[in-house]
Amino acid sequence: MKQIVFKTLAQAKRLVIIVTGFTILAVGIAMIVLPGPAIVVIPVGLAILATEFIWARKLLVMAKERIERMRK
Repeated sequence: MKQIVFKTLAQAKRLVIIVTGFTILAVGIAMIVLPGPAIVVIPVGLAILATEFIWARKLLVMAKERIERMRK
């Protein structure tokens, strides 16, 4: 019984992370055309999604590299 509860809690936590990450990422993408700091919000959404997805981690690394290049 405890295994089922722990598995369900883990799935619920993962679902919350995924929904939160995609929501923040969508808001950041919308901020590209709307007023707002898209360059800050998009990496935050990717960082949240990177805890669950490899593709988000790779995109986050690419975004960090681009920001570093823009600073120089």
